[in-house]
Amino acid sequence: MPRADLPDSARCVIVGGGVGGASLAYHLAKLGWDDVVLLERSQLTSGSTFHSAGLVGQLRGSVSLTKMMMHSVDLYRRLKDESEFDPGWVECGGIRLASSEERMEELRRQAGWAKTFGLPLELISAEEAKELFPLMSTEGVLGAAWLPTDGYLDPSQLTYALADGARHGGCQIFTSTRVTGIEVRDGRVRGVSTDRGDIEAEVVVDAGGMFAAEIARMAGVRVPLIPMSHQYLVTQPLDEVAAVRSQLDPHSGTNYDRKRGHLPTLRDPDLLVYWREDGDGLVMGGYERQSEPAFLPDGTGGLDAIPPDFNGRLLEEEWDRFEEITENSKRRVPAMERITVTKLINGPEAFTPDNEFCLGETEVGGFFVCAGFCAHGLAGAGGIGKVMAEWIAEGEPSLDLWHMDIRRFGAQYRSPAYTHARIKETYETYYDIRYPHHERSAGRPLRVSPVNAWHREHEAAFGEKSGWERVNWYESNAAAGDESLRPRGWAGQHWSPAIGAEHRATREAVALFDESSFAKLEISGPAAAEFLEGLCDNRVARGAGQITYTQMLNRRGGIECDFTVARLGEERFGIVTGTAFGNHDREWMRRHLPAGGGVEIADVTSQSACIGIWGPRARDVLAPLTPQDLGNEAFPYMSVREITVGNVPVRALRVTYVGELGWELYCPAEYGLGLWRALWEAGQPHGIVAGGYRAIDSMRLEKGYRVWGADITPDETPYEGGVGFCVKLDKEGGFVGREALAAAKEAGPRNRLCCLTLEDPRSIALGNEPVRVGGEVRGRVTTGGYGYTVGRSIAYAYLPPEAAEPGTAVEVEIFGRWVGGEVAAEPLFDPKGERVRA
Repeated sequence: MPRADLPDSARCVIVGGGVGGASLAYHLAKLGWDDVVLLERSQLTSGSTFHSAGLVGQLRGSVSLTKMMMHSVDLYRRLKDESEFDPGWVECGGIRLASSEERMEELRRQAGWAKTFGLPLELISAEEAKELFPLMSTEGVLGAAWLPTDGYLDPSQLTYALADGARHGGCQIFTSTRVTGIEVRDGRVRGVSTDRGDIEAEVVVDAGGMFAAEIARMAGVRVPLIPMSHQYLVTQPLDEVAAVRSQLDPHSGTNYDRKRGHLPTLRDPDLLVYWREDGDGLVMGGYERQSEPAFLPDGTGGLDAIPPDFNGRLLEEEWDRFEEITENSKRRVPAMERITVTKLINGPEAFTPDNEFCLGETEVGGFFVCAGFCAHGLAGAGGIGKVMAEWIAEGEPSLDLWHMDIRRFGAQYRSPAYTHARIKETYETYYDIRYPHHERSAGRPLRVSPVNAWHREHEAAFGEKSGWERVNWYESNAAAGDESLRPRGWAGQHWSPAIGAEHRATREAVALFDESSFAKLEISGPAAAEFLEGLCDNRVARGAGQITYTQMLNRRGGIECDFTVARLGEERFGIVTGTAFGNHDREWMRRHLPAGGGVEIADVTSQSACIGIWGPRARDVLAPLTPQDLGNEAFPYMSVREITVGNVPVRALRVTYVGELGWELYCPAEYGLGLWRALWEAGQPHGIVAGGYRAIDSMRLEKGYRVWGADITPDETPYEGGVGFCVKLDKEGGFVGREALAAAKEAGPRNRLCCLTLEDPRSIALGNEPVRVGGEVRGRVTTGGYGYTVGRSIAYAYLPPEAAEPGTAVEVEIFGRWVGGEVAAEPLFDPKGERVRA
């Protein structure tokens, strides 16, 4: 292609001609972006797209991802009418089998989720599953889930159809054009260099699939994904398949609407195997327990080295690694004993450390990533393109996408070895049941607090978040707990009576908590106060020494950040936010930095340890250790002071996430262990107990304290999320999202976050369960747990305003059983807030 064919500039350049890049181009065109260029190093689909198995399943573990999958199906249904390229969408339905009671419980839970999305998923018997997929054996099968709107399609034809739509919308597509560099200047992307010339651009999107990490390195960005060897086989026509398909009558139906001339897709996660029809043959694949990276050097300490000519190619067949899946497939579909294999496909698929997509803007302004599809990119491609196009065009996504946001990964993922360890675990456990509070083990321990050794000496049960080792509970406290309170079913899997013991000790006496993993940010400079006021919905630039609880909002009025802000000086503020949200909140603020400067943002998380001391005797423990007056007049609630505790210099914040008198004590990290020991020794006469994060969670539920990303998200306003008391619509200068919030207040909330208490205290909601009011599903649980002080099972859920009044009868479906309850006035514990101000 001559150089003249390449434009000198474009509004947006998309690098990568797989299904992700094509879908993004298509959706940008739908938004009116007609100055878009897509560059592909070889031919469209020649990376990972062409060898995809093409299955499309919709029900996923998060609200946003399921909505994206549902959008994909809606798009795939109509694409054949928009383009000369028919993507071959076959809405044959999908079956997911359960061969254990644990897996059956998982299906019951998924059936509950489906109700909240309006997906027509139903639970069926093994015999009914066999009627739908006659080739299967029912041996060991306890039941199945059937979703008639799932299906499969041709990945290459889908890409061509999307590219065709993009071209009609003005997008220019150049194949055989390799990007050789990405220009970054003053923190923003400026364009790309190719082997056929340069293109200036406002936005560059890395949609490079398995090449995405390599492409991102040109911009100085680390994208933590690795192409993994992923295999499936294609059989020659089978008489059994042909016989079944010839009997299917597309003009008649059963209760399951299966007679459409196609077999449904079939997944047996207990055997690690999936199937779909391929003409009169079958496609069969799965997830091996012995995974292999496709191109990572030996020792995994280096970066991927994908051959530059690896286009439209496959990896060598690895029958030894595929043997377990092959043998398992024969158990479920006996005809697999007699197959003739047309081809064993071994293609590299890009996986991420948590099996979620990598989407969004990076630390380089204007440089976006649209990659990391983890072998379900075909299912999500339609939705991915939609949300990414909105993100680019509007500056923020239309859904809560934090769990897919490229910014969620910490600095530890710069290590290829750490990245590979996490991805290996994710890949090899792809089909495993994920019980609540399951802890991954790869790459641990990595980030530890100064008190870590003490925790281990005292039988800490550790969890991990953002690479940090954090105490869930101390098993040494279990004897003081009540085993009879163990929740039923899944909620009791990763549980200990120590949680209740630590909860009660905090409420009745005093407890210590190591919160060193909390993300800590400092905002400073002559324009810092004005900057924060322009982002926060509450007034935060108050007097030095005061603390404010606030949110930052997006332009839609949705809650983008939720944290406390302490004014440390005239030009200096400290923000404390959740362990997993530091990157998100820092980058949200960085995106809004004033062009003229005057504001600096520093992540100081690792500089200081944080120890929480809470309970009615907290002042009694702390007072003898400090000359500071800890009384209410000298040190009121929601204030900060610089003090000493023992011999340790401390910044003390009188705040709480458990609803009790107490302080968060911040000190330089090297003093952390000394501070902990001083408090521990001083607390002995007062019955002090060391506690973990699970006790904190149970106490915050009783107090109605929100969790960002679950109870409140970018999709809800503060009024809907129950934090409207923070909003100061009349503050001078306004703030981001104010106009949308004012309109939302006038219109009234679409839904309201409600506290629910359940009749059965041992039936615990885990999140996403449907909530029924008057026999109709009206909402979905956000978070839940047990309140050891109130003695109730507690759940939070969004309900329509007319169903949100205290006393309203509700039902929550927990593993297929509807549990009665009611909307309760909140908070359940200490409603006047007297204990925190004691």
